[in-house]
Amino acid sequence: MKTNQEWKRQGIELRPGTTLVGKWHKRRYTIKRKLGAGAIGSVYLCDFGGQPAALKISDKGTSLTVEVNVLKALKKVQARRLGPSLLDVDDWVAPNGLTYSFYVMEYLQGKSLSSFLKKQGNEWTGVFMLQLLEDLEKLHQSGWVFGDLKLDNLLVVHSPPKVRWVDVGGTTQIGRAIKEYTEFYDRGYWGMGTRRAEASYDLFAFVMVFLNLYYPNRFERGPQPEKTLFKKLNDAKALAPYHDSLKKALLGKYQSSAEMKREITSSLYSVQKRSRSKDKASKAPFLIEAGGISVIAFAYYLFSLLLP
Repeated sequence: MKTNQEWKRQGIELRPGTTLVGKWHKRRYTIKRKLGAGAIGSVYLCDFGGQPAALKISDKGTSLTVEVNVLKALKKVQARRLGPSLLDVDDWVAPNGLTYSFYVMEYLQGKSLSSFLKKQGNEWTGVFMLQLLEDLEKLHQSGWVFGDLKLDNLLVVHSPPKVRWVDVGGTTQIGRAIKEYTEFYDRGYWGMGTRRAEASYDLFAFVMVFLNLYYPNRFERGPQPEKTLFKKLNDAKALAPYHDSLKKALLGKYQSSAEMKREITSSLYSVQKRSRSKDKASKAPFLIEAGGISVIAFAYYLFSLLLP
């Protein structure tokens, strides 16, 4: 029989069918399957009153409280639907007698950004850039940066397609040291800035998200990391309409996501105008394609602003 210390050291694994009853609120959650695990705890798909929800449980109560506080802070700007909605916070007394902290959040169903673009086409890239920059702007205005912005933490939900954030564990208050990051997306790893929580940190990671889409296996820094990044960016032809803005973000030239959003919007307008001046599509296939990007981007971007 395992001792309490052995249970604590190994963490906890919840089997499908296990029912958790909150110690304080008495709400019942039936575990369906495990969704993932990290340094702080594990996330499970559960059933709550016939509806799906995501439950994160941990024996690291203090760390979990930090994440809960982030979700509560995001709730204040939830009109932009930044992260998953927080549904419940409670404790659970396990059969082994130990008490675990957990919180329950909205379960987001959708596709990864990469699989969506692979199926629907690169013309959606501009749509998602504008959506993400809009959301980052609201987050930064509320005093936070995302910190661990990466492909794994983004999901495309439908009706209409919209990028949502699925893990806010790395979210950090502006001015503090980034508490959680992934090397490939981290400007400190590339020697192109500090790990101070500020808008420019997120915007560097924003560029890396879209580079990762076109380099799914990622790439090494090499002896000259900055040159490596610029070469990879230049070689990503699908990102050509946005190259100038993306380079500025890599160099930390933007003070805010709103500033970057304005420049990308301006670039899309400019490309669309040039494409319309061409008489034959065969003479300017790139411009025609980019013009199509701008039409779709603006239509869906403006429509998304009307969503709750």
